[in-house]
Amino acid sequence: MKLAIPDMISNSYFPAIAAIELGCFKDEGLDVELEMIYPVDKCYAALRDGAVELVGGSAHSALAAFSEFHGVKLIGAQAQGMYWFLILHKDFAAKRGEVAAVKGRSIGAAPWVEMGLRRLLQEAGIDLARDQVKIAPVPGMQGAGVNFGVTAARAMEERKIDGFWANGMGAEVAARRGVGTMVLEVRRGDGPKPCFNYTMASIATTDKLIAEKPDVARAAVRALVKTQRALKQDPTLATAIGQKLFPPSEAELIAELIRRDLPYYDPTISRDFVAGMAQFCRDVGILKGQLPYEQAVATQFANEWAA
Repeated sequence: MKLAIPDMISNSYFPAIAAIELGCFKDEGLDVELEMIYPVDKCYAALRDGAVELVGGSAHSALAAFSEFHGVKLIGAQAQGMYWFLILHKDFAAKRGEVAAVKGRSIGAAPWVEMGLRRLLQEAGIDLARDQVKIAPVPGMQGAGVNFGVTAARAMEERKIDGFWANGMGAEVAARRGVGTMVLEVRRGDGPKPCFNYTMASIATTDKLIAEKPDVARAAVRALVKTQRALKQDPTLATAIGQKLFPPSEAELIAELIRRDLPYYDPTISRDFVAGMAQFCRDVGILKGQLPYEQAVATQFANEWAA
């Protein structure tokens, strides 16, 4: 089997990576190989086309390839909440929670990831046109793929952009280099309250796989749960994985980033989350109708979340 993720040198999809590297998939009888596909909409296109069997990406982005969430299911959460950070160059002296600091700035963000920032700013009263906020792909990302946040931090340091909306690794790199200020971290309460449930890092598969191989899908959920439990018990397990897959500087950071993420390591996909995600998706125009919980989530595996 193949599991696609859109970003490698990151904490965002680390449970998916760790499920392979710690042998949790193998313990459940699954032979799973990691595949990096950037950006996230292409991950879901690969899932739709049968090139991969699992996607570990942002939940709302399933709509890039599965209209109205038909044919795809979320089977577990890698972590709760929208997991991106807004970082601005230190020269702007922006304060934590100061959403208005984006006015007149150029912000780098990946395709489909940028939707979360656009809607957040709108809910906070920012008019992107009136307030001259430019949100666009990060320069240099074509073909880079494996390190979006790190590439974004470098682009900001070189003043190609004023800030970026990306993962915790990029935020940490910018902060440690002394070039960036963290303005928003949605999971810890920054920004309008609905933002938390715009999306999450999830694991998704197709209705076809669930129908034809339910034991495989269930085993994947069990592997995710086992991985989260292992990292909670010992976050330093992340270091060896980072040393194998990341450049040395990012490998040194990953265990601390995972430790910070542990409060959000819960595989549950709640009805409140799906309702919040659906409203967000309608607001940004990628979902037209209602999204029943059972249409988005493989509820037959819910008992595994608490196992």
